[in-house]
Amino acid sequence: MSTPRHAVADIHRASAAWVWFPRDSEQEKSDLQLVRYPARFGGGVRASQVDSSADPAAVLDRAVARTQSWNETSLTFWTNAADRPDLEDELRRRGAEHVDTVSVLARPVAGPPIAVPPTATAEIVQALDQVREVDAINVPVWQQDPLDEEGLRVELDEVTAEFAAGRGARVIGRLDGAAVSTGGCTVVDGFVRLWGAATLESARGRGAYRAVLAERLRVGAELGAITVLVKGRIATSAPILVRAGFIHHGDERAYRLTVG
Repeated sequence: MSTPRHAVADIHRASAAWVWFPRDSEQEKSDLQLVRYPARFGGGVRASQVDSSADPAAVLDRAVARTQSWNETSLTFWTNAADRPDLEDELRRRGAEHVDTVSVLARPVAGPPIAVPPTATAEIVQALDQVREVDAINVPVWQQDPLDEEGLRVELDEVTAEFAAGRGARVIGRLDGAAVSTGGCTVVDGFVRLWGAATLESARGRGAYRAVLAERLRVGAELGAITVLVKGRIATSAPILVRAGFIHHGDERAYRLTVG
């Protein structure tokens, strides 16, 4: 009996539809998606999901104008193969800096098992102390501000509510009991999206990320997902994911434009 799987076109559409809305962010959706990030995550505006009959210059002009109206000076545009029209040439023409690239990767949930060393473990976050450990990982890896006590409690409420509702989970990974890695997962339309993976630099290459990966695949399977979808950075997680049976389905590139 063959393993259920999504078609490549479904994977491209699911990747394009994936947008993160941080807590306390603002967003606007027209012929593209704009999200204003809170200061805790560096501020600025992220743009994606272009679907317009206008020319690239006009689409970008609208994104710049909205960024200015939000009193922000940084516009980061994430490109996708499904964009219509493609804005990469226009972004480069205006001097936008290419700042990041992620690989779109997917595999069946019921694919090969993830090899995890015995010193690495992973668990679902369900307590305040675990949220505090997650934050201690995220702050240095993502260079973001730490959560205060109220923020930690709000974060706990969010992740436990998502898990209780069967929508996903936040996972923490350990090496010999010490919290060193984390990542989340969300199930949408038969896909389990893997997001927010972070491992302390001193702990990399020792299996903690693989433990977090394996636990998120287990959660996805329990919640009925058939395909795992992840956007892996080419210098860090992408090579590990390819070795774990993920197939490359193109890249998404981020361009940052400073607006006055």
